[in-house]
Amino acid sequence: MKREGGGALRRAPGNPILTRSDLPDIPPRLVDATSVFNPGAVKAGGLTYLMLRVQARSRETFLVMAESADGFLFAVRPEIVDLRGIGSLRERVYHVYDARITPLEGAYYVMSAMDMEGGCGLGLARTDDLREFRFLGLTSTDDVRNGVLFPEKIGGLYLRLERPNRARPEGGPTTGSEIWLAGSDDLLAWRRIGPVMGGRFHYWDEYIGSGPPPVRTRRGWLHVYHGVATHFGSASIYQAGVVLLDLRDPTKVLGRSRGNILEPREPYELCGQVPNVVFPSGLVVEEFDAEGYALPSSPVRVYYGAADTAVGLAVTTVAELVDAAGDDPQWGQT
Repeated sequence: MKREGGGALRRAPGNPILTRSDLPDIPPRLVDATSVFNPGAVKAGGLTYLMLRVQARSRETFLVMAESADGFLFAVRPEIVDLRGIGSLRERVYHVYDARITPLEGAYYVMSAMDMEGGCGLGLARTDDLREFRFLGLTSTDDVRNGVLFPEKIGGLYLRLERPNRARPEGGPTTGSEIWLAGSDDLLAWRRIGPVMGGRFHYWDEYIGSGPPPVRTRRGWLHVYHGVATHFGSASIYQAGVVLLDLRDPTKVLGRSRGNILEPREPYELCGQVPNVVFPSGLVVEEFDAEGYALPSSPVRVYYGAADTAVGLAVTTVAELVDAAGDDPQWGQT
């Protein structure tokens, strides 16, 4: 596989790995689906699981699971994920989407964006088997997106990265230019601890948001994120970058890629429902040492949404991502 322009990620052969033609019909609500994208990912019991964002012709959004023995060829389950208990919410939920999956304390937790009357919230679900999912509750009180849980407690707290939606580019939806760290005692009530990183205006990551959940390495928390360049005027361009955060205090950025590590170049990334998009949302590391640190030599698979239409896969290693995150974290900051 060819290294592309110095980026740490290389597209897998056969991309995109999932398109609408790979989706089974799930009557009555999901027949002849429009698109599939932005998957959460986790490896469990020797299988790789994706939680797919699938859009119907009604423009309703559904979560659907897929699984694979090799992480490349996936079978999509012919059923919509049932988040048991979500009906207890008083406020109407229009869409649940962009799931991120984190193994934590012997279970799997799913943090999803939820479009509601008051904006976007973060919902949390739990599963023990990646088949039955129990909705635990709405875990935010303001407009926020891109919530990702850390896979362990730090300093006695559960931690997550999140992106408050405080900006509205001209003609666009609310978004954010900062990633924050938040903490919780019980995974349900959260408080913001402090900012982690901001967008770099005039460069590739003017608006930013977390991608897959962070991975623990001996160099720091390795975190792939997305950045949006808006200064071209005619279109926004979604790309992927990578940072290293301090293991004990994730508000401290140790290094950050100066350039993107993946950008839209292929037709399926350039053309679709939302053109010019690569959106990293799932990541699988194959090998860890006895203390739970990702091995530098370990293969890494990054699953991403392509143009809000298909699912792409890019591959790399832990060492390559750590190296890409070795640039000065202050570069480009105002």
